[in-house]
Amino acid sequence: MLPIKTSRFRSNGSKKFRMFMHASSATVVCALLFAASDFAVAQNYPSRTIRIVDVFSAGGSTDTVARILAGKLSPGFAQSVIVENRPGAGGKIGTESVAKSPPDGYTLFLGLSMALSVNAALYKLPYDTVADLAPIGRVGTGAFVMVSHPSLPVQSVRELIALAKARPGLLNYSSSGNGSGGHLFGELLKSRSGINIVHVPYN
Repeated sequence: MLPIKTSRFRSNGSKKFRMFMHASSATVVCALLFAASDFAVAQNYPSRTIRIVDVFSAGGSTDTVARILAGKLSPGFAQSVIVENRPGAGGKIGTESVAKSPPDGYTLFLGLSMALSVNAALYKLPYDTVADLAPIGRVGTGAFVMVSHPSLPVQSVRELIALAKARPGLLNYSSSGNGSGGHLFGELLKSRSGINIVHVPYN
C-alpha cells in the first residue's frame, strides 16, 4: 500500500488552516513512451516533426511538462517537437491515438501512470498498453493534496477522519474522475481509516 504523509499549510490571507494529504509516492508525470522500440537505431531519425501527445487538457501539469520537454528536445533533435493535447476518458482517447499511430517514433505519449496502469485494470481498451507502447522513462513526479472548504470544521486529517466517523456517508470528496489518482487516494484513505465518504467524480 502507498504511504501517506499528512501536513497542514496556511492559505494566503487566512488564519484558518487547510488540511491536505501529501502522497509522497504519487507519480504526476510517469512515462514518455514511443509507439515502437526499434526505430531509434535508424541513423536518419528524426527527419521530420515529432509530436508529443498529452492525454490531458492544455494548461495542466502534464501540459506544462510536455512543453518544457518539447523545448529541450527540439534543439537536440534539430527538428520541431510539438505538443498535441488529446484529453478525455481518463487518458484513453490520447493513449489510443498513440498506440494506433505508425510505429516510427514520431508520436510520443506523455501522461500520468494512471492513464496506463489503472485504465487497463478498469476498462476494456481498444489497445494493449504492454504490446502497443514501449517505455522510455519517467520525466517527473509530484504530490497530491487534499483541501477542505473553510466552512468544514476541521484543521487536520485526524479531525477530518473524526468528523467523517461521526457523519458516515454524509461527507463527499471529489476527484478528476473514476480511476484517477485522486479517486484512488480517497479510497486508500477510506480503507486505512475506516471512514465512509462519498466519491464525486468530475463529469
